[in-house]
Amino acid sequence: MHSKTLILALSGLTFATAIPQTQPAGPPNDTIQGSPIYNGPPAPVTGKLGDAPVTVNNPAGVTYQAILPNVSTTGIRGSIAGTSGPGGQGVQYNVNFYGFPSQALGPFIYHIHERPVPANGNCTGTGPHLDPTIRGEQPACFAAQPQTCQTGDLAGKYGNITVSPFQTSYLDLYTSTVSGSNSFFGNRSVVVHTSNTTRLTCANFTLVAGNTTTSNTTSPSQPTVSPFTGGAATRLVSGGAILAGLMAFLL
Repeated sequence: MHSKTLILALSGLTFATAIPQTQPAGPPNDTIQGSPIYNGPPAPVTGKLGDAPVTVNNPAGVTYQAILPNVSTTGIRGSIAGTSGPGGQGVQYNVNFYGFPSQALGPFIYHIHERPVPANGNCTGTGPHLDPTIRGEQPACFAAQPQTCQTGDLAGKYGNITVSPFQTSYLDLYTSTVSGSNSFFGNRSVVVHTSNTTRLTCANFTLVAGNTTTSNTTSPSQPTVSPFTGGAATRLVSGGAILAGLMAFLL
């Protein structure tokens, strides 16, 4: 009896150890510290909503800039600015980052993230990469076909940070300076990562030049909801006061 029990127990142990450990299917929804790293080759992948469209009618002279904060947790400093491209097509970026730590942590990468940096400065609060076509992070961006990459994956499309200081400029055809467009970056943030996706520093984009009254006709738009300020109520009260005054005059 004891021998049979021992044999069954050993058989169960062998069966359990023979099952391979599998990773969850599909790419992660976010790049955060400690998330899985994709080591496969880059590949063109069309998003669930198709490839990123070229943005047009970006208003001339509009520039948004993000300046990395002066914080004690990192020595990385610098800025990235995006200006409406020639003829209103795409966005011209100028990048100037410096103060990177050991290159053993690199190559460093940077992206436009979906949400702005919260008031507490926690870069994790910026959410995932800007990805209006729902492409996902994996496989890695295929730079030869940037329209197939995540819209916010600037490093994937135009190169990682391999030197310090790091200075580059390029025209990205898939981001927009038109508020309300799905590819609009002006109300979002830039995040700098180590090669293992640890978030090192981040900053919000803010408008520094021009206006954004021109509509973008290529990228789908989302309505902008303005906060209620009480203006309508003030007008109603004023109208009521005028009506009361007229009635009093007639009586």
